[in-house]
Amino acid sequence: MSPDPSLQSEHVLVLSSGFGQGTDQRRPEVDARSAQQSDGRKLMKSSNRQRLSRPGLSRTPTFLSAILVSCTALACILPAGATAKPIGSDATNLQQDVDALVAAGAPGAILLVRNGSKTTRLVSGVADLATERKISQGDHYRIASLTKTYVATVVLQLVAEGKLRLADTVERWLPGVVPNGNKITIRMLLNHTSGLYDHERDPEVLAPYLSGDLGYYWSPLRLVTLATSRPPLFAPGATKLSVYSSTNYVVLGLVVSAVSGRSLGAELKQRIFQPLHLAQTTYPTSMTQLPNTYAHGYLMLEPPTLTDLSGFSPSLSGPAGAIVSTVGDVAGFYRALLSGRLLKPAQLRAMKTTLPEAKADLVQRMGYGLIRFSTPCGAAWGHSGSFPGYWTHAWSSGNGQRQVVLMVNIDPMSVTAEGTAAFYKTLGNAYCGTP
Repeated sequence: MSPDPSLQSEHVLVLSSGFGQGTDQRRPEVDARSAQQSDGRKLMKSSNRQRLSRPGLSRTPTFLSAILVSCTALACILPAGATAKPIGSDATNLQQDVDALVAAGAPGAILLVRNGSKTTRLVSGVADLATERKISQGDHYRIASLTKTYVATVVLQLVAEGKLRLADTVERWLPGVVPNGNKITIRMLLNHTSGLYDHERDPEVLAPYLSGDLGYYWSPLRLVTLATSRPPLFAPGATKLSVYSSTNYVVLGLVVSAVSGRSLGAELKQRIFQPLHLAQTTYPTSMTQLPNTYAHGYLMLEPPTLTDLSGFSPSLSGPAGAIVSTVGDVAGFYRALLSGRLLKPAQLRAMKTTLPEAKADLVQRMGYGLIRFSTPCGAAWGHSGSFPGYWTHAWSSGNGQRQVVLMVNIDPMSVTAEGTAAFYKTLGNAYCGTP
């Protein structure tokens, strides 16, 4: 499963299975206390979802057309030999790019561009179709698989502290939990070479959501148990490619708890959120209500209707994609990581040890929770992610000084071919400078 949508969306089965068809589409609401106290069976009712129409939008692209228009590399968007230009010199052109994302169908878009001490934030469109509230650069959203970089950072910190080794097996820390766990190492989980089946593509995992219970809670252990009941993709380590599976990071979350004796959420907070003063960043597990203010996330079920999925359970992804943040906090995290504030040099070098990624939509290589994207102006490091209702990328230079964070509050599988091309064009122009 790719972290990008144009070949394999993180939630492709939700979309291709006709998720939510025949049910009331109003947005789910949930009381915070009831979410926290739930036994994990029912966190919200489907009768509270909201349908919103965007007249005049035609969004019925096929998978293939999105792939063809987005191209397989940024070379189809930027001229060969493009070099980075000073951030801010192209703010007007970048605003036009962001506006084009909304014109192509996204309800809203947020772009952060940073070079050294200069930061430009651009927005377009709305955060909430129902109220027509304009989207803000400080709005919270689900950052999806960008979460994997945060989790990998915690794992590598434990390695640096001598509490964990990359060569340790899963069986050592989670005895009896993962079949064949004595042959799967921490390194294999980090770079997606374990062969573990991807739970996010499993019909049984998706069934509660397909039936309309968007707040259904899956514990990480249940997800791993189900995923490991399926045939593995290949024998552990028997690949020269990185084969994306979110199950790897769910297992890593359990390993972190086993090594530290504390929850993954507690480790993320103590090791990353608090030291970096990421006050707008949280790791919800069962809580479905996003903090104010937030960008509502939308999915198209029946054109031209957009359904608000802001209350979708983060437990579907857990350690693989549950963090909620803002573009500013995301940029702050990646700058701290790549500038050496979070990892020692040996662990940061290890994180940048890459393999070609199977079935990726851009020219990219997978490291340890960190992706290397090839662009006409050099390598960009970061991650990409999609969660029902949201699509985002975070790119940084090797030292974290040049950065781009882009999000749209629409599911990538609901984006037109024109919108997909506009998304990658905006990324490329922002990172390398508008031609």
